[in-house]
Amino acid sequence: MDFFSPEFWTALLSIIIIDLVLAGDNAIVIGLAARNLPKHQQKKAIIWGTAGAVVVRALATIFVVWLLKIPGLLLVGGLLLVWIAYKLLVEEKGHDDIEAGGSLWEAMRTIIIADALMGLDNVLAVAGAAHGSFLLVILGLLISVPIMVWGSTLILKWIERFPIIITIGAGVLAWTASKMIVGEPFLKEYFANPVIKYGFELLVVAAVLTVGTLKKRKAAKEPQPKAANE
Repeated sequence: MDFFSPEFWTALLSIIIIDLVLAGDNAIVIGLAARNLPKHQQKKAIIWGTAGAVVVRALATIFVVWLLKIPGLLLVGGLLLVWIAYKLLVEEKGHDDIEAGGSLWEAMRTIIIADALMGLDNVLAVAGAAHGSFLLVILGLLISVPIMVWGSTLILKWIERFPIIITIGAGVLAWTASKMIVGEPFLKEYFANPVIKYGFELLVVAAVLTVGTLKKRKAAKEPQPKAANE
């Protein structure tokens, strides 16, 4: 992919949006894991824990980029990413199960393990948006680092104030998923017609946003269960 091509910059913009809506949640985990440490150790835990998490994520993303070249896996990855986009719209994420580390090493370990487990959606999305470009993978990781380290509070405030950010992020994920599906080698003949290809991509995005939004509205109208002590 040419550095000066519109496709490169469109893919990079997609990765930035993906990082904003997915890596921001991982930033909360980092903050929670380091919350019990003394102030002077919190910054060290966050920096070194994030560095370890980024190394793990870099290896995982490069592996996934290579893996997606295997016939059939672009389709599987695309379908999985459609589900991730839908879940992003309808689910409220909780972090009550994240334990705070009692020591610097425990906090770093928690950050690396939690990010590896929670970062699977980010890895798949970035790998899909990068279209096999390792430069885009590296740029995506470089962008996600400051988001994870410093952006947690800012991202939360943005999302609380402008919920449309989540919708935009889900749309970008759905679009990335549709591009992975139409890019599957054994399906290319079915999407040779540009009208069918772009029509399918538009249909996937519209379906995810419509179904996800309706599901979220329905859930909001349902009566919430009462607490046990009420």
